[in-house]
Amino acid sequence: MDLQDQLKNHFPDHVSSEEPAGENKPTVWLQKDPLICKYEKRKGKATTIIEGYTGANSDFKQLAKEIKQLLSVGGSYKNGQIIIQGDYRDRIMKFLQEKGFKTKRVGG
Repeated sequence: MDLQDQLKNHFPDHVSSEEPAGENKPTVWLQKDPLICKYEKRKGKATTIIEGYTGANSDFKQLAKEIKQLLSVGGSYKNGQIIIQGDYRDRIMKFLQEKGFKTKRVGG
């Protein structure tokens, strides 16, 4: 008798879901308005700013973390904006489009 049979004997009313355990992808709110990806110089240094997200803050923070890991750069999440150190607009926009976001390039 395997584990599934034992569980059915102990919990006959339980309905199990047939989803594979390895495919749990975090869902991110996709929106109609494009994310704005712009370039600024702050204190003489190049920064890339992403703003315009209308979903939950925790999703946007997770997206910031993924972008920073992808580019291996520093950055932060403040006041509804993702601030990335350096000019990486093209790579960030490509990454966001692969995730299903619409993007808009601002500033040169």
